[in-house]
Amino acid sequence: MFKAKQFKHRLIFKQASGTSRGILKVKDSWFIKICFEDEPKLFGLGECGLLKGLSFDDVPNYEEKLTEVCENINDFSNNFHTSLKDFPSIRFGLEMALMDMRSLGKRKFYTTDFSDNNSGIPINGLIWMGNEVFMQKQIEEKIEAGFDCIKMKIGAINFNTEYEILKSLRKRFSKETIEIRVDANGAFSAEEALEKLDLLSKLDIHSIEQPIKQGQIKEMARLCSKTPLAIALDEELIGINILAEKQSLLEAIKPQYIILKPSLIGGFKASEEWIVLAQKNNIDWWATSALESNIGLNAIAQWAASFDTTVYQGLGTGGLYTNNISAPLEIRKGHLWMNDDDFDLSIFKH
Repeated sequence: MFKAKQFKHRLIFKQASGTSRGILKVKDSWFIKICFEDEPKLFGLGECGLLKGLSFDDVPNYEEKLTEVCENINDFSNNFHTSLKDFPSIRFGLEMALMDMRSLGKRKFYTTDFSDNNSGIPINGLIWMGNEVFMQKQIEEKIEAGFDCIKMKIGAINFNTEYEILKSLRKRFSKETIEIRVDANGAFSAEEALEKLDLLSKLDIHSIEQPIKQGQIKEMARLCSKTPLAIALDEELIGINILAEKQSLLEAIKPQYIILKPSLIGGFKASEEWIVLAQKNNIDWWATSALESNIGLNAIAQWAASFDTTVYQGLGTGGLYTNNISAPLEIRKGHLWMNDDDFDLSIFKH
């Protein structure tokens, strides 16, 4: 029999990070700790990575639901894929904790070259929004650190300024040398989007994430059919929990890529449903962390590494916080690696 406990940890950004939805300074994460009633020292950890204003389960009774899950852990552990469909981050946290228990609390979810410290995962270098000087500074840092895929968030400042930043980057590096992705977070209107995609395509941009706000199915389908550069659905997948609805969405929009954030779409099993459907429709994918701590990032990275893919993943968020949980993860020359360090799980001991 299991028993469970929840923990809340407020992660503090090293510097305020800008998106088209606003400035991020802190990010709360909740953790589920599961152990056997007669062996409390061996425990599994799962992170419930809620994003305020974006997560489907950002609702007033969130902590109440988490308490209910912990108090009835043995019931929920048997049926969480269905009973927690309306709480995707809790569903994922519980899935992660149970998988961790199966690894005897070693935080090893999959056996791969990555989890065995023998290879790294190619990742994009993320450029946060800000003024032009700040964004240029970040680009220089990513180039010097050895990244050959740069992802820039756009849509918060003047588009012409953002375009000039991208243009100057492309002048310095060909598409064979540096892959450039952009993430609009739904910042463009449906009327202006195609014109902006045309402009971006002249810079050999690899792809754009969520050019218009989610829920505009006909407009997004039109964009995906006419776009001169690949479109990746991101927020569009949030809240779509039934298999038939997932299939309908992909068949209606026909995007070039989908982006899988397990915390936002219900975990690994839910993400794998998207992958199967995407492959049937000739749609590619990559995984992205959703500002989790290193606990969640570690699990997502190990999961992504279990697939035979060479696409750059969005897993470079481990260094964002001043008070992240220490973990055996590091970035080397644009790749995420595991090392021989230990997790610092002292906050979960009581």
